[in-house]
Amino acid sequence: MLFAVTCIDKTGHAAVRTDNRSSHLEFLKANADAVKIAGPMLTDDGAGMVGSLLVIEAADRSALDALLAEDPYAKAGLFERIEIRPWRWVIGNPG
Repeated sequence: MLFAVTCIDKTGHAAVRTDNRSSHLEFLKANADAVKIAGPMLTDDGAGMVGSLLVIEAADRSALDALLAEDPYAKAGLFERIEIRPWRWVIGNPG
């Protein structure tokens, strides 16, 4: 099952994002089979990062939660909130 995951950074935590970015990217690469889409959400002017948007394939919500708990951003306490929804890929699906 696919899940859309929206993560919003805590205000004033840009340094936490920067300090953990390389570890976060390595985590995503190491889980490339599950991570279908990933990228930062940006400020209105596009100059800064304020969150993350991911589409992840997991067997169920428990498996997704276990994977997300291992993300270096989550471990560092970057996110103010995370919203997760089951998702169906319709337009642009490479399959």
